[in-house]
Amino acid sequence: MEARHESWKARLPKGERDLWDALSTLDADAQASLFAHCASFAVNAVYEPANRYNQGRVSAQGVRTRLDQANVLARAVDLDMVRAGWKPSVDNYLGRVTKPRILEAVREAKGESSVQLIDHLKKADMAKEAERLLDGSGWLPEPLRLVDPNAASGEQESEAGPLPEFLAEDEDRDNASDDDPQQLDAAE
Repeated sequence: MEARHESWKARLPKGERDLWDALSTLDADAQASLFAHCASFAVNAVYEPANRYNQGRVSAQGVRTRLDQANVLARAVDLDMVRAGWKPSVDNYLGRVTKPRILEAVREAKGESSVQLIDHLKKADMAKEAERLLDGSGWLPEPLRLVDPNAASGEQESEAGPLPEFLAEDEDRDNASDDDPQQLDAAE
């Protein structure tokens, strides 16, 4: 990133007066490249635990907001970490998480029978074998998965289903105008 920054620094004028003229002469690919470079300084998709007393660190809402914004950007550019070449290894993931998380990853990608092959191993050996098992599977840890914003709302709707008829009738009565008198039944 530093080399890219130095390259743009050398390519753009030193003074603000000439900046807009220089930017307008860039072709579309160069403009997109410069925009991506500038955005790379502003996007932060790193999860960090929020400190309860917020001792100089970000709040839970701040973390959630920046992760949501990073997800919007990832969808906009159709980010696919598998297509970009990322795969779980001992160095980049498996050696840094707990044994239960390693087993969960293998379970998600390869099923319970694969988990049983490695669940008895020490962590270092388990991570190595998990790397072998996950190779070529396309499995990604949750933070690297592209989030579908419609998936959560669609699940909630399908879980809840339509209102039962007796509740729908109550809703219709609540929405009726005051001009429409309703008959009240007294309980005996």
